[in-house]
Amino acid sequence: MSQKSYNNSPSLYLIPTPIGNMEDITIRALNILKEVDIIFSEDTRETLKLLKYFDIKKKLIACHKFNEDKVYEKVLYYLKNNKNVGLVTDRGTPIISDPGYVVSYNVIKEGYNVIGLPGPTAFVPALIASGLNPNQFLFYGFLDSKKSLKKKQLEELKSNKYTIIFYESPFRVIETLLIIKEIMGDRNISISREISKKYEEVYRGKISTILEELSDPKGEFVIIVEGNKEIETYSDIDLVSHVKMLIKDGLSDKEAIKKVAKLHKVEKNKVYIEYHGGKK
Repeated sequence: MSQKSYNNSPSLYLIPTPIGNMEDITIRALNILKEVDIIFSEDTRETLKLLKYFDIKKKLIACHKFNEDKVYEKVLYYLKNNKNVGLVTDRGTPIISDPGYVVSYNVIKEGYNVIGLPGPTAFVPALIASGLNPNQFLFYGFLDSKKSLKKKQLEELKSNKYTIIFYESPFRVIETLLIIKEIMGDRNISISREISKKYEEVYRGKISTILEELSDPKGEFVIIVEGNKEIETYSDIDLVSHVKMLIKDGLSDKEAIKKVAKLHKVEKNKVYIEYHGGKK
């Protein structure tokens, strides 16, 4: 192969494919698609469209979330027979909210190379076009489809100070925005839909404002949510003073020490020693 693996041994290539515009595919991805011996695909019908577009003929085998825990054995069969394997999903980068992890895990476990190619993924263009802080972010992917579990997930995330990224379908995006507003407050957000496609749009502003604009949502959505700006860091109070303050509020010594350790993100033993004057 012109694109040799790190040690020229049989390898599994994770190949990103366009999320919309066919021109987003890399030259390297095209070369790998042409040169691997077999391609495992989330949906062979979708991948066939891609291969036909670039005039590539290759055998395809289905590999999706319903059969991945078994199909990895076929991947290993090809690798053991000195064949190079490609893996693609419908659109974007394998494993990022898509199948591929089970296959990759088992291939690595058996000692073969797994090579991830750079390429298209929806959350990166959505983040850099959002106008929200990109320096530190949490990519969460899809929230649970069940309303009760979605609320629980968002409760766990609401104190996070980093920008948070979600994927969402057009069927649940309104409900999800309403729940985010209910639990996290009316934060600044950005929503990108149909990235790199003909009807690509970006909405920016408060959740309440964007909800008024999304009357009939269509396409796949990336939701970028501003991090919590009201997090108390407790940098203005030392450990001992904080323990004494909580005891004055009615907590026992033990309860106060435990809570201060959690709030300041330090070991409980450290708080205990400082509070008791270095005696344990």
